[in-house]
Amino acid sequence: MRIRQKENKFLYKNISDIKIFSVNCSLLIVLCSLLIVSCSTTKKDPGYIEILRTQAEKWLESGNKEAGQGKFENALHLLTETKKNSILADDHSLLTRVCMSRGNVLYSLGRTEEAFAEWDQAIAEAVKLGDNELLSLSRIYKARGNLVSERMTARSVLDEVNRESVNINKNRLYIAFLWQVRGLAYRALGSYNEAEASFRQSLEIHQKDSFFENASYDWYSIASIRSLSGNAQGAIQALEASIGFDRRVENSWGLAASYRAMGDVYKKMGKPNEALEAYGRAKTIYTAMGNESEAAETDRRMRN
Repeated sequence: MRIRQKENKFLYKNISDIKIFSVNCSLLIVLCSLLIVSCSTTKKDPGYIEILRTQAEKWLESGNKEAGQGKFENALHLLTETKKNSILADDHSLLTRVCMSRGNVLYSLGRTEEAFAEWDQAIAEAVKLGDNELLSLSRIYKARGNLVSERMTARSVLDEVNRESVNINKNRLYIAFLWQVRGLAYRALGSYNEAEASFRQSLEIHQKDSFFENASYDWYSIASIRSLSGNAQGAIQALEASIGFDRRVENSWGLAASYRAMGDVYKKMGKPNEALEAYGRAKTIYTAMGNESEAAETDRRMRN
């Protein structure tokens, strides 16, 4: 559930402008708490086969993890195979979920129209399935895309999230995602207290349920909110918390993004030495990852 790249290219972590700290709109992180089918000791009907579904669920989880680490091309390959298997198995629930994830990855790769086509397909599949929870979730995914792309106003997105939230009251990760999108809408409206309060609701769920990568995105978003509201020192503290979680789960992409954001905030505070140190750490991590484009962008910020 982490969008940090473009909303930070979307549910993933990679800010491009301190003015919106933009976005995890990565990540929120992708909504990746999807259940992997496990083997059971219970005797099954010998005609019951779930090979396609089992493999697809594993690929879906792996694809979401790759996306959460900024490996979007790898993620797209895995999710494309997942989509193929879900079609072959005629599994509308699986197809709905993979379309939501593929939409996130395509958006992160700058393939915006394809991303919206995936979210539209997710909505259509959820309608066929008759699953109100997945239908509302799919609509909120698209609404978030509309918010980040400025195709809908923040107020309209907030209204849609509140309207659809009635169907999302069981899956805790889906509930956390609702709070994240609310937070993004409030941030866009300039309602910074409500925005931070929304992300803290999400953070509470992620910390309690040990989804630490998602908790990192929550703190990252809180940092952006504080920066926008003029609380630079509070933004630094939130980024330190984000870094702590990313370090815990060894999320190099998240670490680099937070250090670079920290450099932006220190620069804004008029602390060039601290900014250079933070940028330097970000650049080192991006370089070690082999992400030369992000390393070059960090270097540009160091020099400007």
